[in-house]
Amino acid sequence: MLQEEVKRELIAILGPTYVKDDMQTLVTHSYDGTPMLQALPDAVIYPLTTTEISDVMKVLHRHQVPLISRGSGTNLCGGTVPVHGGIVMVMHRMNQILEVDLENLTATVQPGLNTKKFITHVEELGLFYPPDPSSMSVSTLGGNIAECSGGLRGLKYGTTKDYVLGLEAVLANGDIIRTGGKLTKDVAGYDLTKLLVGSEGTLAVITEATLKLIPPPQYKKTMLAMYKDVYAAARTVSSIIESRIIPATLEILDHATIHVVDDYAKLGLPRDMEAMLLIEQDGDREAVERDIERITAICRQEQAVEVSVAQSQEEALKLLTARRSAFTALARLRPTTILEDATVPRSKIADMVIAIHRIAKKYEVQICTFGHAGDGNLHPTAMTDARDAEEIHRVEAAFEEIFEAAIQLGGTITGEHGVGLVKSPFLEWKVGAAGVEVMKAIKQAFDPLNLLNPGKVFAKESRKRVVIDRG
Repeated sequence: MLQEEVKRELIAILGPTYVKDDMQTLVTHSYDGTPMLQALPDAVIYPLTTTEISDVMKVLHRHQVPLISRGSGTNLCGGTVPVHGGIVMVMHRMNQILEVDLENLTATVQPGLNTKKFITHVEELGLFYPPDPSSMSVSTLGGNIAECSGGLRGLKYGTTKDYVLGLEAVLANGDIIRTGGKLTKDVAGYDLTKLLVGSEGTLAVITEATLKLIPPPQYKKTMLAMYKDVYAAARTVSSIIESRIIPATLEILDHATIHVVDDYAKLGLPRDMEAMLLIEQDGDREAVERDIERITAICRQEQAVEVSVAQSQEEALKLLTARRSAFTALARLRPTTILEDATVPRSKIADMVIAIHRIAKKYEVQICTFGHAGDGNLHPTAMTDARDAEEIHRVEAAFEEIFEAAIQLGGTITGEHGVGLVKSPFLEWKVGAAGVEVMKAIKQAFDPLNLLNPGKVFAKESRKRVVIDRG
């Protein structure tokens, strides 16, 4: 429960309308996109300016009250669940495009701006912001920056970190810092911009971002390739990249996901296939036509049963929308849907898909797999029921082995969802004990009282590595 003195000081800064501690508001902000995680905050606040946030942080620092900054809460790692209580700071009032600089090809934005709204705006100006998380219709740019969100276009264009040039942020003690700027080159000291991107709200509260924009591609083509063999689909991915072709999008869906997406989107896909590749290329018309022709030939060489190219922009959009809706389609099957992510070298995609299938069978759980094959990022998704404790235990054991399999294949425990609360016990598997200690030292330097999003990234105890039975 929020101390009355703290509440009075917050109201003095923000006004009574923007400091709430009624039960409905607390419950609404007690969970995010992660299933089976919930914890009540002590209050929820809605700042409008960087100065207000600075003043708020000075109050919270003095009283040692935790703060969790939050956008739309679409993250899937428990990143905005207030597990230690405290204040949830919702950034939605700070939702403006402050500037689009056509000379420097940058945009300066506030963190509460909706991602899709921003992308649409810059496209209307004839520019392009490539990061495209599947949640972009709901998520905010501040949340994307906090989690370093990826998306379907990550293979060719990179992820959020590649487009953040500068930040304004408020530290735990209320100090305001600025990093980077409208610069192509800047090596003045440590790269604090890159450090804050993906820091999951544990180091500072981001209040403004300068983002890089690029000229848009002039032409696009989208195609599907269907396979009876998942290894053939994975070989195709490697062959395309080896041929020095970098598609804008290169997605894979396994057999189970094909069925569910087809039921949802009514695409008329062949339902006896073991894997499907969704491929899009963009750029100059001549180059795109040449690449699509070469990709088609590679797909056929790798035993694709069927290859088809979208005949219209509407058909292409329908295919991409269907892929983006994979999670929504899967969520219709059971009461609880757990969407995870693990990344391996793309040459190991087939091994990882087979490992996921084997592990799902071992634990008798339903897991569908889809993801960004071109950059090795897979999303094994379990359909389950949180009310069945025994089944949930098996699902958790299965995901633990899936993370171990990814590590053994040279991969990582998360490619784009973040560590948050869910992956924190496994962080040491990826970075080692020494790596965790370095990260903790950085956290201590920024936030010595552990007020910013406490309980995230660093687990109280690391999980012991599992021994995978390959039999």
